Amino acid sequence: MDRRAFIGSMAIGLLAAPLAAEAQPAGKVPHVGYVTSSGRSVNVAVFDQGLRDLGYTIGQDVIVEYRFGEGHNDRVPMLIDELLRLKVDVFFAPSPQAIRAARQATDTVPIVGVDLETNPVEAGWVKNLARPGGNITGLFLDLPELGGKLIQILTEAVPRLQRVAVLWDASVAASQFKATEGPARAVRLKVQSLAFRQSEDFTASFEAARNQRAQALVILSAPSVFLNLKRLADLALQYRLPAICVFPQFADAGGLMGYGPNITDLVRQAASYVDRILKGARPADLPIQRPAVFKLAANMKTAKALGLTIPPSLLQRADQVIDP
Repeated sequence: MDRRAFIGSMAIGLLAAPLAAEAQPAGKVPHVGYVTSSGRSVNVAVFDQGLRDLGYTIGQDVIVEYRFGEGHNDRVPMLIDELLRLKVDVFFAPSPQAIRAARQATDTVPIVGVDLETNPVEAGWVKNLARPGGNITGLFLDLPELGGKLIQILTEAVPRLQRVAVLWDASVAASQFKATEGPARAVRLKVQSLAFRQSEDFTASFEAARNQRAQALVILSAPSVFLNLKRLADLALQYRLPAICVFPQFADAGGLMGYGPNITDLVRQAASYVDRILKGARPADLPIQRPAVFKLAANMKTAKALGLTIPPSLLQRADQVIDP
């Protein structure tokens, strides 16, 4: 869809979404079910602050029930069922596994998702972006061109790059891998797939990259990746692999570069969708949003440790440069 047309339709949808000043029965404190396949992260504090910024006092005029899968995807359906028994008014699901499990468990309780891995239309979760038409809305990435951008930035930073490894979560990021593999092969890079299913697989993945003589690494998004940015940055340095990750915070954690949307900004925006639903808006009428801002971050200390000189033309485009 043309970007301007989509923005227009999104604005119309937001204006048209019904809002009720008293959506909750008098005296009833609304309950939000926060459920994710990963563990507790900074996103919990960001979400809570988002609600506070909208005028809520957590524990008084809204109760948030937190449930964490701690990296065990098979636990998520049980957590969803537990929250349904508590009769939550809306789910906040900041992971694809949680969105999928919530959708399978209910078609009536609203679900606000943050998902950087899934195309919600192709997955059959919503009818279209402008008017989802069901009980799911939120913020979704799935921008295929992002994979090509990661490859482009990496080839600028690493001279004479020929072999690149791609680390991706096999449970959620297959489309991301395909969208990254294609542009890499288009510029004649040899691509090594490093698919993992749990964070315990990371070290073995780096060993495989070294054994296949990978010269650089692309790390695609997944909840487990976001929770382990420092560990992945340390492994990349240990194995001397220049790495770029979809999360800009990867550079803060000690990785070479990060390029993509800021997940904490998306979580903050999602809090406003939860607010609208608690006030009477229907998720069917709230347009799916796409991240609009992408940031490039580079860590010069890591570049120095890897013996790399980041081209000035690339540094000039960076939103954040972390100096030694």
